[in-house]
Amino acid sequence: MAASIYNPFTRFNFSNRNCFLTGQTLSTEEEKIQVFPAWLMSRYQLEDKVIKLLDESYVGYKDLKIPCAAAINEQYITPLETEVEAAFAKGYEGVKQLDPLTMFHWAGKLLYGIIFNEMQAGIRQQHAQGEVFNLSQALTHKFGNLHLMLQSLKLPIVFDGFMPFSFFLFKVNNAENEFAYRDEINTLTISLRVQDFGLIICLQDNGVNGRYHQQIWEQLKNDTLHPIQFEEFSARVFYSAFLFNRLPEYEILPVADEIFIEAAPLRGTSSRPTFDEWTNKTYGQVLESFWKKWGFLLLEIIKNPEQPMSFLFTPDGHKIGAEAVDLPL
Repeated sequence: MAASIYNPFTRFNFSNRNCFLTGQTLSTEEEKIQVFPAWLMSRYQLEDKVIKLLDESYVGYKDLKIPCAAAINEQYITPLETEVEAAFAKGYEGVKQLDPLTMFHWAGKLLYGIIFNEMQAGIRQQHAQGEVFNLSQALTHKFGNLHLMLQSLKLPIVFDGFMPFSFFLFKVNNAENEFAYRDEINTLTISLRVQDFGLIICLQDNGVNGRYHQQIWEQLKNDTLHPIQFEEFSARVFYSAFLFNRLPEYEILPVADEIFIEAAPLRGTSSRPTFDEWTNKTYGQVLESFWKKWGFLLLEIIKNPEQPMSFLFTPDGHKIGAEAVDLPL
């Protein structure tokens, strides 16, 4: 098992000479793949656009790459991209038919690719200052577990009685050629709004954010949302992911030719609730960021501190239909 599972965080190995997924030595540092796949960049004209990194620098989508063995790319990454590309071509109905684990692999590879680039930038910066690179134990734990789960792409890993993620998919009345991507590395959460759908995935929460929002999700999951409604639900999920105060622990059990991963109970020995207390002011700040396109300010959003502005529900709790939202897409 030790030879099968690779953990780059043990020695903080983020060299371009080792495959990001397996750690195997590459023949050349040019053996790389795109973090944002070529088909996605082409479809949404991302080749000449930039994305902001944690150090406030900007990098082109096309310049974000990770080292990957040619055989791994051919055997596992390319088929994954082909399957997701075909689903995206069919829009909401196509993505709905995908196995959620496939979306976990796809979104996880994308976010881990960004993390890999962030790690390289951080290591370079610290070394340039003559300092040893340091990453918090919590993030090392989270990122390492995400990488472990990603290896289920190629290893016979079985998630025993749980899935490591929460996944939400909505039909959304998006503007033509919309590409709205957002991530939060600290909570390993992604949202993507394109074509006629929007998706949100929390990559390392053992499904608890799905349960946290289940009541609202059940009310909305079959509706077509206005983009501002999708962004409101996204803000709720990103905020709850921030409030989630556990670091999931796992036991790895090799059985015959398979590797079983069991999740330890999230409560553990703590009597604290799994989520910290929701505060509307902080949620309003998150919502302001998600609604930036429409220009709503925090003072408007929390004008009533007990009941922040919503385009999903009326003050008395009734659902608001997308057709009733008189705002641009």
